Amino acid sequence: MKTITIVGAGLAGSLLSVYLAKKGFEVNVYERRPDMRKENTGGGKSINLALSTRGIHALKEVGLYDEIKQIAIPMYGRMLHSVNGELNFQRYGKDDTEYINAVSRADLNKSLMDLAEKNSSVKIYFNQRCDGINFKNAEVNFHNDITNESSKINSDIIIATDGATSAVRMEMMKIPRFNFSQEYENYGYKELTIPAGKDGSFLMEKNALHIWPRGKFMLIALPNLDGSYTCTLFLAYDSSLGGEESFEYLDTKEKVKAFFEKQFPDALALIPTLLEDFFNNPTGSLITIKCHPWIAEDKVALLGDAAHAIVPFFGQGMNAAFEDCTCLNECIDKYNTDWKKVFTEYESLRKINSDAIADLAQENFIEMRDLVADNRFQLKKKIESELYKLYPDKFMPKYSMVTFNRIPYSVALSRGKIQEEILHDLSEGINDITKVDFKRAKEMINARLDKLDFDVPE
Repeated sequence: MKTITIVGAGLAGSLLSVYLAKKGFEVNVYERRPDMRKENTGGGKSINLALSTRGIHALKEVGLYDEIKQIAIPMYGRMLHSVNGELNFQRYGKDDTEYINAVSRADLNKSLMDLAEKNSSVKIYFNQRCDGINFKNAEVNFHNDITNESSKINSDIIIATDGATSAVRMEMMKIPRFNFSQEYENYGYKELTIPAGKDGSFLMEKNALHIWPRGKFMLIALPNLDGSYTCTLFLAYDSSLGGEESFEYLDTKEKVKAFFEKQFPDALALIPTLLEDFFNNPTGSLITIKCHPWIAEDKVALLGDAAHAIVPFFGQGMNAAFEDCTCLNECIDKYNTDWKKVFTEYESLRKINSDAIADLAQENFIEMRDLVADNRFQLKKKIESELYKLYPDKFMPKYSMVTFNRIPYSVALSRGKIQEEILHDLSEGINDITKVDFKRAKEMINARLDKLDFDVPE
C-alpha cells in the first residue's frame, strides 16, 4: 500500500485525506496546531466561509454535504446598508435556487477531521510542526513543541496543505528557478460580532450577506446558526492611505466610537462589545500568493493556500482549495500511481485557474467596497441580468460563472472582461434599462462571445 504524508490538517488537508483514503492509500496527516476539537485554538481572526458550487461538489463526492448543509445558512444576495440606514438587496443569482452558504470554518474543519478519522487508513497527528524536508527522499522533519520531540517521516508521496505560510513551500523556495510572488494588500481586517437577539433571533435579514460599502473601506456581516453575525471590518492599515479611516489612526476608544457613529450607525447599535472586540481581536492581513512550480522531484506537491493564497473577496479561497482536491483526485483516477503524470496534469490544470481566481478576488474587493452602491454599477447589473435571461448560453454573469458553476476560473476571467466591455458600452449615457439598445446588445454578444460549452455539473 502506498503511503502519503499530508502536511496540514486544515480544510484542504482533511478533505484530501478522505479522497485519498477512498482510493486505498495509507494517509498520515501532520498538523502544527493542537486538535481544535479538544482545545480552543483562539478566535478573532477568521473570516466566515462562503460555501458554493465548487466546494459543494467536493463535499458531495466524499459524502459530507448533507451533514454540512445542516450547519449552513443560505445567503441569496447582498444586503447593502447606506450611511443613513437605507437597505438595498442585490440578488446573487437568477432566482432562489442560486445562493451561497455561510458556514463556520471551525465547524466545517471539525466535521472533515471526524470524517477522515472514520477511515482506518487515516491518522492525524497534532502539535507537529514541519521544520525541514528532503524532497529527493520524500522525508519530512517534524518537531513537537509540547514534548520537544523530533521525528523524521518517510513516505511515497508528500502533499503540502499547510496554508499561506506553508513551511513546505518555504523549503521549495530554496530550489533553483522556483518562482514566487506575494502581495499584501494595504488593508487589514478586524473581526467583530453582532450577538443574537432575544431567544436567538436574528437582528437583521438572516439569508443575506450584509455589506456596508464606504468607498475605500467596508464592513460585512455573515449569519451564524445561533442568531449572531460574524462581522469583518476591512480598513486601510496606514493613515498615509486611509487618513482618519485607517487602523493606524483608530488607536483610542473615542476614535473608534466616533468612526462607527459616522460610518456605520445602524451596525453600531447592534454591536455592544465593539470597543472590546476592536482592541482585543488581532488585525488580520490580506495576501495574494502565486508560485511555480508546485511540484518537487515528482514526490512532493503543493495544494490549496500553500500553492495559491488569495484575498477573500470572491468567497472562493476554500472552494478553490476543494476544487484542487477534486482535480487531483481525477488525475489519480486517470493515471493511478504514475505520480509524475498525476502531478504534472494537476499543476497544469490548476495553476492557470488559481492565478485567475486570485485576480478575480482582487477585482471583487473594489466592486464590494466601491461600486455596489454606485448608480451606474446597479444599472449595469440590471442589464447583465436581462442579457442572462435573453442569452443564457452565451452571456452568463461573471459572479454566476465563478460561484454557481464549475466553469474554469480562467474562462470566467476572460469572458468577464469581454462582458464588462459590452455592459460599459450599453450603459453609456443612459440611466434606465428601458433605454438599452438590445438589438445592438445581441450583435455584440454574437460577435464577441462563443457559446458556453463546458461540462460543468452542479
